Amino acid sequence: MTYNETEIKGVYVIEPRVFNDSRGYFFEAFKQEEFDEHIGGVKFVQDNESKSGRGVLRGLHYQKGEHSQAKLVRVIKGRVLDVAVDIRKGSETFGKHVMVELSEDNKRQFFIPRGFAHGFLVLSDEAIFTYKVDNVYAPQSEASIRFDDPDLGIEWPMAADEIQTSEKDMNAKWLKDAEVFE
Repeated sequence: MTYNETEIKGVYVIEPRVFNDSRGYFFEAFKQEEFDEHIGGVKFVQDNESKSGRGVLRGLHYQKGEHSQAKLVRVIKGRVLDVAVDIRKGSETFGKHVMVELSEDNKRQFFIPRGFAHGFLVLSDEAIFTYKVDNVYAPQSEASIRFDDPDLGIEWPMAADEIQTSEKDMNAKWLKDAEVFE
């Protein structure tokens, strides 16, 4: 695998080596030793998966405090635009974001460390999205930032009337009002 650090320190796009032949393909999706060598000691404790249709936007989610999570995400089926927003108050890149397309074809993975809000928009008719996290889900610590917060400047490639999101995400806080990481 190739580990490419993005313009925000600690956020990586990971490109696997894919072996294709007449039977299909094979690749290593995760190898702890290699991951530790490039990114560091993150111990994943839970795998999650979601299925969504075109225009579904999930995010921008994070867990606060001791329940914060690092994530390693990828798409098994379909295509999404994935976004990580730096919400570490003391960071030089606070409020900045990284955006990457993940798909069943490119097989990229996206590593998002603790201290970031995360979300994705489904670009294909359907997407199956999977992610590893290094801390269990804690509903009392969950938080969201509005995906359309003008202070973030995220340019989603769909019109607002094409985007479907949850009521909870529509009622999320603006970055300026959100509880962020110190």
